[in-house]
Amino acid sequence: MTTEKMTARELKRFYADSTFKKNYIYDGHDLGVSCGGEGTVFKLWSPTAERVELHLYPDGGESGCMRSVSMEQGEQGVWLYRTEENLHGTYYDYDVTSGGETRRTADPYAKACGTNGRRSMAVELERTDPEGWKADRAPERQREDIIYELHVKEFSWDESAGFPEELRGTYRAFTEEDTTLSGDGVHPTGIRYLKELGVTHIQLMPVYDFGSVDEAGDREQFNWGYDPVFYNVPEGSYSSDPSRGEVRITELKELVQALHRNGFRVIMDVVYNHTYSADSPFQRVAPWYYYRQNEDGTLSDGSGCGNDFAAEREMAASFILDSVLYWTEEYHMDGFRFDLMGLLPTELMNRIGRALDLRYGAGEKLIYGEPWAADRTPMEPGFHQALKDQEKRLDPRVAMFCDNTRDAIKGHVFDALQPGFVNGGEGLEREILHAVSAWCDRGGAFRAGSPERILSYVSAHDNLTLWDKLILSMTGRCGRNVFYERPEEVMRAYKLAASIYFTCQGHLFFLSGEEFARTKEGNDNSFCAPISLNRLDYNRAYQLEDLVQFYKDLIALRKCLPGLCDKSAEAGKRIFRKNAGRKGVVSFQVDNRCKEAETGNGKQDTGSGGLCDTLFIAYNSRRRPVKMALPAGEWEAFLKDGDSGLWRRPQRETYSGIFMVPPVSAVIMGKKREIMQEAER
Repeated sequence: MTTEKMTARELKRFYADSTFKKNYIYDGHDLGVSCGGEGTVFKLWSPTAERVELHLYPDGGESGCMRSVSMEQGEQGVWLYRTEENLHGTYYDYDVTSGGETRRTADPYAKACGTNGRRSMAVELERTDPEGWKADRAPERQREDIIYELHVKEFSWDESAGFPEELRGTYRAFTEEDTTLSGDGVHPTGIRYLKELGVTHIQLMPVYDFGSVDEAGDREQFNWGYDPVFYNVPEGSYSSDPSRGEVRITELKELVQALHRNGFRVIMDVVYNHTYSADSPFQRVAPWYYYRQNEDGTLSDGSGCGNDFAAEREMAASFILDSVLYWTEEYHMDGFRFDLMGLLPTELMNRIGRALDLRYGAGEKLIYGEPWAADRTPMEPGFHQALKDQEKRLDPRVAMFCDNTRDAIKGHVFDALQPGFVNGGEGLEREILHAVSAWCDRGGAFRAGSPERILSYVSAHDNLTLWDKLILSMTGRCGRNVFYERPEEVMRAYKLAASIYFTCQGHLFFLSGEEFARTKEGNDNSFCAPISLNRLDYNRAYQLEDLVQFYKDLIALRKCLPGLCDKSAEAGKRIFRKNAGRKGVVSFQVDNRCKEAETGNGKQDTGSGGLCDTLFIAYNSRRRPVKMALPAGEWEAFLKDGDSGLWRRPQRETYSGIFMVPPVSAVIMGKKREIMQEAER
């Protein structure tokens, strides 16, 4: 490799050359540090380096270097140092000389580090396992996946949650399994609250090491964490001691273990599309390799965060794949949510899916992401961005958030005042019908291959909460106090919104606290707002206990409706006699019988398992009752006029003939009967 300093544009051409790809693409999966009884091995991929020096330290702070060694240049751009010593707990960094310039850097392949990632740490991973870790297993998949998006700090920060002060905002808070509201012993919070809610998956917002919080700073610091520094290291600000690399590893494993023990699967939110800064360990060990560049050599910014990770380049793609497999193997993660998946190649997403299926079984690990980007990105020729319009290029089990469903229900996500179906929008009836079948029918804004590909939702960490959106769009008022009022018309629209996406096919996803009308007081981007605004307010959960119960009953009801849980490519055929011909009114029927066929989660669904053979579902967004002729026969009410618990009662209300659908509400009814072949599909 030449020692001549090359420009960004020259390096871009150099990396694209076949000679480089032939000689410098490392095909191993052991970069970083391996540490154990047989000694310690350091491996660093730095193809442009002329010299690499390893420095060892007793801690991750300010202490002086214990010793330095020159690393050996191996093949395929890899630099190597091997010792018979077990260096577990030893901290290290590198001096990398390239183009005549020497840069000090931590290890981009590190699995542990000290405070703020200043130095990496060698770790013997078996020493970090909590008691019983080898026996830890995820619970069995249920008929339906109901995903609950949760931030580690938000989960336990509120004083009313009843967590010990020293555990608030930490991984260890998840190991407290019997917390109650202000310690009253009556009203569950934390893990107990989530168990009673009935969700099946906890999606953790970023828990890898991110750069937007000072790990040595004030505990009240807050950030969502979409600022990756070390992809394979747990975030230190959530640990009891960020200075000790092994502590954060053990405590994150304890979090996963606690969630598994309590019946939840765990999904990890990953951000492989950009890094916190382009002056990163990746850039220091391989200048301009890991970042996309415009034609003029400047950094591309399709992420809107200052840089784009060049995930189509082989060593970047290999890093991401190895990282995903590392989190599944070492931390027992059950799935991954890919931030700005549209900046990643479809080829890489499929590669990840195949690797997980091969190792763990088809569909065992959930994979989904945002099928969009913040802006254009100059992905190299021969690759395709994992955008919504490239859905057919993706493996059938790679799912995506459906913004079409979200916006049809509540209105445009970037226009606070624009209404959707539930809050006064017009001409959206057919959009709602497309949403019901997870956009697998014809004539919609796009067409999905199966409900397995779609996440139906109305709120996530981004943008306005559902409550704030409805308050602003329906009342036209703002000001902090407005969001704590409870206008009846807003509450009816809120329940209607939930009823709609809970009766759509596809996976179900919602933001933590949506079940109690979570408010961020109109802040549509609270990524670095105070924790006092972002924390989960458990007092509100019990102030709005009726709404929480509405969600509990909806969640439980959904699990009893195989016609809506079906993820197969043929699932759309279950929905028939669709009607969207009246303003503000939508109705349809569903074949709700269980079938001896593969469900989307890879399980066989052979039992009767449903409340009825046929469902009748109707949505009325008008502010007055709507007269509707029920299909022939007698129908039992499962949900009506904002009461989602009717189905639980031993004596259900029955209806036939003409039925009045209450204003701004949904109706779910069921009937035992065979589906007629001539039913309109």
